Amino acid sequence: MDKGHGRIEKRTLEVTTWLTEYLGPDWPGCQQVFRLERERRTQGEVEVEVVLGITSLPRERAGARELLGLTRGHWGIENGRHGVRDGTLREDASRIRKGSGPEVMAALRNIVIFLFKRLGHKSAAAATRHYVCHPEESLEVLSTPI
Repeated sequence: MDKGHGRIEKRTLEVTTWLTEYLGPDWPGCQQVFRLERERRTQGEVEVEVVLGITSLPRERAGARELLGLTRGHWGIENGRHGVRDGTLREDASRIRKGSGPEVMAALRNIVIFLFKRLGHKSAAAATRHYVCHPEESLEVLSTPI
């Protein structure tokens, strides 16, 4: 149970290994299957989300408690990276869809985020606004060795 950002969130994770026997050799490496239920309460409203997952980690290395921690860590990283890339740098609005274009643009966005952090900016959005208003500083940053 977590409280924060004006909501209460309860997470329940169920894990099983019996499905791995059913899947057999068609799913090599499958050690456990899990069901994660997230229940969020915000100002009286209840929202329930169910996520299903498969892992190659054996039960001895990661039981339900460990898998719950790993799933939280994964989404924290994913939301942190994607939130900046999409929210600030509008990644989802990109129309580049063919060839290696999407990967190249994602790499460039990651470089921009890295540079913002390296230059001491706390907010990618504020840094973006700053450099849009001061393009000469953008050129200076790009021509200076890190």
